[in-house]
Amino acid sequence: MNLLFRTKPKIPSSTIIDIDGVPTSIIVRVNARARSYRLSLPHTKGPVLTLPPHGKWAEAEAFLHRHRPWLAARINRAPQAGRFAHGGQVPLRGVEHRIVGTGKVRGRVQTGEIDGVPALFVPGEPAHQARRLTDWFKEQAAIELAARTAQHASALGVSVKSIRMRSQASRWGSCSSSGNINYNWRLILAPPFVLDYVAAHEVAHLVEMNHSAAFWETVRRTLPEMDRGRAWLKAHGRQLMAHGA
Repeated sequence: MNLLFRTKPKIPSSTIIDIDGVPTSIIVRVNARARSYRLSLPHTKGPVLTLPPHGKWAEAEAFLHRHRPWLAARINRAPQAGRFAHGGQVPLRGVEHRIVGTGKVRGRVQTGEIDGVPALFVPGEPAHQARRLTDWFKEQAAIELAARTAQHASALGVSVKSIRMRSQASRWGSCSSSGNINYNWRLILAPPFVLDYVAAHEVAHLVEMNHSAAFWETVRRTLPEMDRGRAWLKAHGRQLMAHGA
């Protein structure tokens, strides 16, 4: 056989690895900006193995198997997806609320208390309550983030064209050079200072479309206490993302 013409092994879109006796699916991606092999566990997705553009599948497989203990430890600690159902709990602006189905066909989600505990009263049939609650969260997030976005845009002297709520699996926000900002609606579940940080972060991209030192100086200029929100997301982001998944 002429080895010069041997076909390079194709990189699959996924692979299976044994984690503590359980076959576990690993998403495989090639990232044009990656410089090395990387294994990660995004908020609501399964494990992801990232390869650089010129990565080799044999090397990627070896890397994955070397890091199996790391992955096993983190899968065991991964948060469970928070379901929006009667009797469950979900944070709102950083405060845990009990979900209470009212049984009423019509009406809107209301906040209140039951037995001294903060509660969200959700109308509709059980099968529709999750959707109703999610829609209400999106409305609340839009109101909060629009106000904070306008504040930071004014402070930095930039214009925002549009604001939309999205349901990204691993991002809290994004900003285009044309002034369109997308936010993850789950931010409404976090404390208010976290929303403030993400809004400042995305608006600052209209000044610096990168994550350079100048960008972080811009964020701090409009939000001197940015470190508080950034640290909170780093510590609690995965758990927050699990809600409503």
